[in-house]
Amino acid sequence: MGSAVIVDIVRTGSGKGKPGGALSGVHPVNLLAETLRALLGRNDIDPATIDDVIAGCVSQAGEQTLNIARNAILAAGIPESVPGTTVDRQCGSSQQAVHFAAQGVIAGAYDIVVACGVESMSRVPMGYSSVDQDPNRGPLSARYPEGLIGQGVSAELIAARWKLDRETLDQYAARSHQRAAQVAEVGGFKREIVPITVDGQVHDTDQTLRASTTVEGLGGLKPSFADEALQQRFPEINWSITPGNSSPLTDAASAVLIMSEKKASELGLTPRARFADFAVTGSDPLLMLTGVIPATEKVLARSGLSIDDIDAYEVNEAFAPVPLAWQQDLKADPEKLNPRGGAIALGHALGASGVRLLATLVNHLEDTGGRYGLQTMCEGGGMANATIIERI
Repeated sequence: MGSAVIVDIVRTGSGKGKPGGALSGVHPVNLLAETLRALLGRNDIDPATIDDVIAGCVSQAGEQTLNIARNAILAAGIPESVPGTTVDRQCGSSQQAVHFAAQGVIAGAYDIVVACGVESMSRVPMGYSSVDQDPNRGPLSARYPEGLIGQGVSAELIAARWKLDRETLDQYAARSHQRAAQVAEVGGFKREIVPITVDGQVHDTDQTLRASTTVEGLGGLKPSFADEALQQRFPEINWSITPGNSSPLTDAASAVLIMSEKKASELGLTPRARFADFAVTGSDPLLMLTGVIPATEKVLARSGLSIDDIDAYEVNEAFAPVPLAWQQDLKADPEKLNPRGGAIALGHALGASGVRLLATLVNHLEDTGGRYGLQTMCEGGGMANATIIERI
């Protein structure tokens, strides 16, 4: 069995995922194509030698349908001989693309592969792909007669059951913006962000980041998911989830160049990190967002590492209760948790987020001299991926 390494990793800056957002004028195929071109442009390899391109994308409808990975390959001018496929593991789609890519290398099926992701939430809104039909409620009603709930209400349940009050959630959200702003101010994201030109304007920053965010300002926002019927069903909920302590709708793309350590050496390329272990797990689809806890436990057990052996943790901030509940159950060091801010500040472009977290993690380990990094992502339907990397 060989090893799989990260040679390079890039992402776009985030754009607000609504009309008028910085990237809303870019077709998602072109957004991913530009990101692939940028990744390959930074590395001296023949694009024809890429064995596969695996892309994560959640809303595979409209402009993001018909296998956006293949469409982006063609739009990027990559040789027609390079294949591509698109995967959906909800918010963990591009992290799963990374798993498939790296595992393919380890198994000997690939020498060089690109894992990537894209989501244009301004052009293909959440829910659009269901075309007003019923993908799960009817089919799952026998097993879940009271019905499943949306992610926002799941976040409310987590906040209630882990005893995370509104002030704690807002403090965490403000910290996310403050940490990200500190990194951005000193150019800490420059190595991972590639510029995208939109109507003659270059976008190379995170539009979702608000450096002026304060706990006091967040405290004035109204809850997003308050509902009388759900209050009766779940009387413990205090309705604490707001737009301020949730990740924003986001447009973005990301991509990582993965190959065998042997191939990197043959090509004279210097790997930046090595994949140490992987895990994926299912979890309660009602709570939905808690899978990051068992996924982390599973990947640590597989790797033989402890939580204290890890130098940084990237736990996706879909909603503030998710990383806080994770931190509580894993007894993790809060200073190591999302040290450069997370999705609350940097955005959560569904299909692109897994590789975005990985990009931030790789660069943080390099800047701090850390050895091991752990990434985990909660996913719709009650699932989670977890990945451990080792800086080289």
